Amino acid sequence: MHAIRVTATGDAGVLQYVETERPAPGRGEALVRIEAIGVNFIDVYHRKGLYPLPLPFTPGSEAAGVVEETGAGVQDVRAGDRVAYAMVPGAYAEFAVAPADKLVPLPPAIDARTAAALMLQGMTAHYLLTSLYPVKKGDAVLVHAAAGGVGGLLVQMARQRGARVLGTASTSKLGLVRDLGADEAIDYTTADFEAEVMRLTGGAGVQVVYDGVGKTTFDKSLGSLALRGYMALYGQSSGPVPPFDPSRLAKKGTFLTRPSLAHYTLTREELLWRSREVLDAVTAQTLRVRIDRALPLREAAEAHRLLEGRKTTGKLLLTP
Repeated sequence: MHAIRVTATGDAGVLQYVETERPAPGRGEALVRIEAIGVNFIDVYHRKGLYPLPLPFTPGSEAAGVVEETGAGVQDVRAGDRVAYAMVPGAYAEFAVAPADKLVPLPPAIDARTAAALMLQGMTAHYLLTSLYPVKKGDAVLVHAAAGGVGGLLVQMARQRGARVLGTASTSKLGLVRDLGADEAIDYTTADFEAEVMRLTGGAGVQVVYDGVGKTTFDKSLGSLALRGYMALYGQSSGPVPPFDPSRLAKKGTFLTRPSLAHYTLTREELLWRSREVLDAVTAQTLRVRIDRALPLREAAEAHRLLEGRKTTGKLLLTP
């Protein structure tokens, strides 16, 4: 079988397409024949060493496919089941082993590419909107990178909950942000988004900021919040936020959190509930999934270049 390997990290970290042995599932595990792989910024963080992994490693943590075989003691899935997963390392491969209790069964209406585009980003948007800060009718929310994978889903979900949605994007993507349902699309390349947010909210600010960008947006995101607002820093695509004085939060009684999906899928029951809600919404066509493109697995390096260069307007996939 073929897989991608990383043998050195840093800006010079290289994704190598190599031939390797097919893995075998151990106790409590399943071997999945991969049909589609989701590409995410965390894969870039792993390649660069921001989130270190033991070398060498196969990147990727999101995929969909078919269970090929199971190890001892597995009861959650069986051979032939169509499944998807997130937060399990080693997805950039033709076959991957995953804990069986991390595998989510796919309904007939959801194909592998849609599932691979949805698991990590869809459940991330879901926990941010429903559990971290339960958005309600009348709330004002600010979504950064609103034309991106998580951002686009956040815009749709927040609008469905009756919130007023302000989304930031580059000039060429503002129309897409509006098409997704945002009430206001702010061009971060030409406008001071903090000033725009305060103008659009009459100086009140927003109840929650969903910020997956990090370093370049953090300060103005804090300034965009209402009193007792929530700053949800769920990513750092522009780099990590430098250390800062927590007393800055006292100005507005701000809640600052740096969550991950792992914190909100602690049990299999929670994983199945959260994934089912997202998958059902797509099946019912109340949630749109945008796939930018699918590249062959051997072109994983090009996928990373596209992602880092903000050259996409939806989910990037790899296919074995």
